[in-house]
Amino acid sequence: MNEAATVNSDILEEAASLRWEIGDNMHDSLIESIYEDAAKIADKVVTKIGEKPRFNWETTLDKLLTSRIFGFPLMVVMLTLVFWITISGANVPSGMLASVLIDQFHPMLKSLAATVGLPWWLDGLLIDGMYLAMAWVISVMLPPMAIFFPLFTLLEDFGYLPRVAFNLDNMFRRVGAHGKQSLSMTMGFGCNAAGVIATRVIDSPRERLIAIITNNFALCNGRWPTQILIATVFIGALAPAALSGLVSAVAVVSIALLGIFLTFLTSWALSRTMLKGEVSSFSLELPPYRPPRILQTLYTSLIDRTIIVLWRAIVFAVPSGIAIWLLSNIQISGNSLAEHIINFMDTFGLFIGLNGVILLAYILAIPANEIVIPTILMLTVLSAKMAGVGDGAGVMFELDDLSATMTVFQAGGWTLLTAVNLMLFSLIHNPCSTTIYTIYKETGSVKWTTLASLLPVVMGLVICFVVAQVWRLLF
Repeated sequence: MNEAATVNSDILEEAASLRWEIGDNMHDSLIESIYEDAAKIADKVVTKIGEKPRFNWETTLDKLLTSRIFGFPLMVVMLTLVFWITISGANVPSGMLASVLIDQFHPMLKSLAATVGLPWWLDGLLIDGMYLAMAWVISVMLPPMAIFFPLFTLLEDFGYLPRVAFNLDNMFRRVGAHGKQSLSMTMGFGCNAAGVIATRVIDSPRERLIAIITNNFALCNGRWPTQILIATVFIGALAPAALSGLVSAVAVVSIALLGIFLTFLTSWALSRTMLKGEVSSFSLELPPYRPPRILQTLYTSLIDRTIIVLWRAIVFAVPSGIAIWLLSNIQISGNSLAEHIINFMDTFGLFIGLNGVILLAYILAIPANEIVIPTILMLTVLSAKMAGVGDGAGVMFELDDLSATMTVFQAGGWTLLTAVNLMLFSLIHNPCSTTIYTIYKETGSVKWTTLASLLPVVMGLVICFVVAQVWRLLF
């Protein structure tokens, strides 16, 4: 027993000695690793006496992107480039989708319905109403989102968007909001529903509500087509042919900048009335620049953002298509319900520089801004009783020829004031159904959802009224 105890004691002593030796070696290795890392960092950032400063591209890039002189111009250029790529790049796929879904597949469905012997009203309700509304939303909404969201996510992964928040922090703090609201506002230019979801990065409930309520002033991709068409047909036509494109672009950019101004103004008003409170401190650690992660970017932007938002828009657009077809085809005293509503709203619409067609179109297009122009054209043809234009009552359409589009607008009694106020109202009106639903899901409050929905449309009507009165005084 004594011999066994002695052997065990020797084994334990040897194991303890070995453990301490391993521990000492690991400790020395760890210390050596820390010193090596410190030396590498010092070698990068410390300039020795008599030695020329080393070039560091991250530091140089930060000095440019967060500069008081160059930061804002570079930010505007970068975001303008993203918008230009989105709008220009979406034209071709949007046209292809519209050609397949509307120009080819819609007549095929109509032919199939005729072959089967489907009643005219069921044919119209299902194909001209439900299907066309869905087709317009997909063809107009999908390509811009599929381009904008990946570009936006790439800038986010690269580390540029935190620099945007850094640049705009002081301006948002002055109006009682949070610097991170700049991120949700920028996301709103792609889709307001996605912009509302993006407000989750704001910790303060008060400041998050301000960001949610004002996100509608970011000109989402569903409203860009309206702005571009009206600016091209009416505003660009005022300039010489060589400058018409530039003048149209300036008009659209001016509307987008007005939206940013209204974001600051409304944030300031809310922070001093319904949402009073201290501005929370914003400690932002600028992340290092990172190479883009393509696969993760595609998944995040296409699955988490594009597909989910598009599906919500389709779900809300289908009932809208039904309503558009029914109002256009149910007759009372020789006129459709749509014509009766247009005549009823026309007096008020003209008073504020719009018309009854535009007001009804925006009510019917609450589910999706993408169907505003097709709905306006269809209702204008219906109310003006134009023959040979479009495919019938309740069938939304667009025209490839700008002069033909102008002819329809002129038949509806449109003026330059109508065009200007439509551009303003397109910016400042109620959110779409998808955004309203998202606001409710994010806030869980009927009160704040109602405020976020009604505040912009009231502001839009008031601004249109003021512009109309000033216009009539001047002209």
